[in-house]
Amino acid sequence: MESKRGRHMSSYVFGFKNIDKTKLMAVGGKGANLGELSRIEGIRVPDGFCVSTEAFKRIIGETPSVDELLDELSLLKAEDRDKIRELSGEIRKAIEDTAIPEDISEEITCFLARLGEENAYAVRSSATAEDLPRASFAGQQDTYLNIVGREAVLKHISRCWASLFTERAVAYRLQKGFDHRKVHLSVVVQKMVFPQAAGILFTADPVTSNRKVLSIDAGFGLGEALVSGLVNADNYKVRCGRIIHKKISIKKLAVYALKDGGTKEQEIEPERQKEQVLADEQILQLERLGRRIEEHFRCPQDMEWCLADGTFYIVQSRPITTLYPIPEADDRKNHVYVSVGHQQMMTDPMKPLGLSFFLLTTRAPMHKAGGRLSVLISTSTECGVPEKSILPNPVGAKNPLHLFP
Repeated sequence: MESKRGRHMSSYVFGFKNIDKTKLMAVGGKGANLGELSRIEGIRVPDGFCVSTEAFKRIIGETPSVDELLDELSLLKAEDRDKIRELSGEIRKAIEDTAIPEDISEEITCFLARLGEENAYAVRSSATAEDLPRASFAGQQDTYLNIVGREAVLKHISRCWASLFTERAVAYRLQKGFDHRKVHLSVVVQKMVFPQAAGILFTADPVTSNRKVLSIDAGFGLGEALVSGLVNADNYKVRCGRIIHKKISIKKLAVYALKDGGTKEQEIEPERQKEQVLADEQILQLERLGRRIEEHFRCPQDMEWCLADGTFYIVQSRPITTLYPIPEADDRKNHVYVSVGHQQMMTDPMKPLGLSFFLLTTRAPMHKAGGRLSVLISTSTECGVPEKSILPNPVGAKNPLHLFP
């Protein structure tokens, strides 16, 4: 009996070093990616652990009132705002009022003791349905920064669980047709970093979708102010180890951590408001880190970073879900493709069955992207050839091209 309980207990809390992408359903998207990040050589990730989805399921299972409320919630539509507000509020209260079972709280306490109970922590939600192809749940649940002390950490873990049922999260799931019972929540507890600067890094330009241009947003203090849109940020664009664009914003506010826990907004001194947040060498260093992480995950990444005492820390990384898909290639060269569908006056994407049938009936080498077939007509070196050297239309003026850098 004891051995069975011991095996069961081991599924409640995982240290980052014991997490990889295979534990997605146990620790959610954010948790799985943090585990992967901590394994990449040269990438600094603040240490921490994840309280698994098994703990969340147990809390829900041991709170009968939640089960009844979920039945009522499943009958609603996204337009039923008043009823959503009422039911989601009741569910959150029920979860927050439920004490964390002793065996789970003991495991959490052990990890806190190992990392340093006196340290400050960030407590973040990590859902099993994040950054999916047809829905992004990023930002739907809550994050709490600079949480100090065992009791405070336990309380905010409960709050993270409850945040799965905020009004906005419930309405979003109803709108997208997701079953509330099938989305589970893990909680990431991570040592706080107190940065001089923080921000977001995209390894592909989110505006132009250019995979060779890396985009960095940077602000003073904690990154939450920038992510939430509270402050303007500097923006830098880098291509092949060269800074190609800078926008230095006027930064009037920053968010900093308080000594005894919590955060506060603070005005930036007038003489620093127009100051460039990152030095040029730091921008290039961050680009190198971003490309290393992108290479590990094998797809463009959206990362959150912070700079403390001259060291860059990565606190989150996830796929960029808004880029137009491109044909897969085994190199990082530039490629020029002709859209086969457009040549045939077929501008709409094809259904999967149509794509499969077309590929079975042709001997020409075809590449798939976004429900369309393309033919590769030219390549060039990764960074050595300027884009203007690619012929604008090497196969005839009437054939539109897809240019995928």
